[in-house]
Amino acid sequence: MLGRGCKEKPTWGAVSDFLYSPPPAGGGGGCQPRGTWQGLKLQQCLGKVVLTYGSFEVLFPDVSKELLGGKNLKKGWDGYNGTSMISLIIPPKDQISRVAKMLADEFGTASNIKSRVNRLSVLGAITSVQQRLKLYNKVPPNGLVVYCGTIVTEEGKEKKVNIDFEPFKPINTSLYLCDNKFHTEALTALLSDDSKFGFIVIDGSGALFGTLQGNTREVLHKFTVDLPKKHGRGGQSALRFARLRMEKRHNYVRKVAETAVQLFISGDKVNVAGLVLAGSADFKTELSQSDMFDQRLQSKVLKLVDISYGGENGFNQAIELSTEVLSNVKFIQEKKLIGRYFDEISQDTGKYCFGVEDTLKALEMGAVEILIVYENLDIMRYVLHCQGTEEEKILYLTPEQEKDKSHFTDKETGQEHELIESMPLLEWFANNYKKFGATLEIVTDKSQEGSQFVKGFGGIGGILRYRVDFQGMEYQGGDDEFFDLDDY
Repeated sequence: MLGRGCKEKPTWGAVSDFLYSPPPAGGGGGCQPRGTWQGLKLQQCLGKVVLTYGSFEVLFPDVSKELLGGKNLKKGWDGYNGTSMISLIIPPKDQISRVAKMLADEFGTASNIKSRVNRLSVLGAITSVQQRLKLYNKVPPNGLVVYCGTIVTEEGKEKKVNIDFEPFKPINTSLYLCDNKFHTEALTALLSDDSKFGFIVIDGSGALFGTLQGNTREVLHKFTVDLPKKHGRGGQSALRFARLRMEKRHNYVRKVAETAVQLFISGDKVNVAGLVLAGSADFKTELSQSDMFDQRLQSKVLKLVDISYGGENGFNQAIELSTEVLSNVKFIQEKKLIGRYFDEISQDTGKYCFGVEDTLKALEMGAVEILIVYENLDIMRYVLHCQGTEEEKILYLTPEQEKDKSHFTDKETGQEHELIESMPLLEWFANNYKKFGATLEIVTDKSQEGSQFVKGFGGIGGILRYRVDFQGMEYQGGDDEFFDLDDY
């Protein structure tokens, strides 16, 4: 979090020019606003709060977790050169005291650097990190990321950057590096995929329930069981013993099925993208075919995995053995979605739209059920104020159209319009799609269907709730190429 412990907080929204610095070492009050830095912004982007400095962008968890894969959030971080730039990542459950001791040892080692300039630069960066850590009594639930150092701007000037924040989901990485760049590979992994998968590890000694999200695994619940073994003794009671054994086995499977419902279904909906059943015996098969196993969960089963162990060791082995099928889930879901979109077109149901103009009109009508957008859509949304009037004009321009300055001037007077707002159309969709009652799906061009959607339909379209005749509708606005959409 930025400015933890501050009495004043920056205003989230368009822009805030304040970066909060930690309190002085001697104490005395909360954080103070640091002077304005040119080019420094705090803004909302794809439903997140982002600190931007030059080509630097830092993601904050202050608003909704509508990440959309984070494809366009983090660009240019790794290429930003500087001097003595420290990257520190502390995973959850680690201790601040341990990291503080490690930094103290690093400070002592850095004191022996022969070059005076390098020595002072490294010591200054370590001191900045130590000051940031003093703002925390313990590591936040999702871990802690700290970047401190001196960067070289595009103008060749040096600027100090001190940033600390809690990631929006747990970061399963421990890192300390002092380099000429900030290392963001761990954040890239967090942003790559937000899908969560459930695991049920079941064998004759007990069951474990866990989830895997990115590279972070979590054990939700586990219990042990004492099932009677098969034996040849019993004489006339052998059948009774066998019946008791089958009854206990049946009760065990029922308990696993009931626990799975409690953990993996919330609000009558499955809360994971898929399920993996793992075990060393035939319990996993029995569970998957049992009538006691909820149908909603049965439809989410991706794979049955044979493992050599139970418990947490079995959980780790199940993750390794199911890596391939998990990586293909999003790809398969994308193919199904675009395939459904193409079916609407081929059957001429009229329950589809494509292109910026028709899609925005359908959104305004509330007709869009699923909004489908290409992850690298390069269309920008501009809000312009016409000089001398109260009128606002909204344009949707491609990079080629942006080069034509006539879009930004009045055709009659030649006056240049005042720019009120500009943002990628994809970002605007991310911030506003819920207001139109739609769901948003971001797709790639890696599949054959995705590539056809991008090349043939411009990478933007939607599946509608009901038939809409766009040709028979009157478009309001002067220019057929662009039209205004009410502000949301």
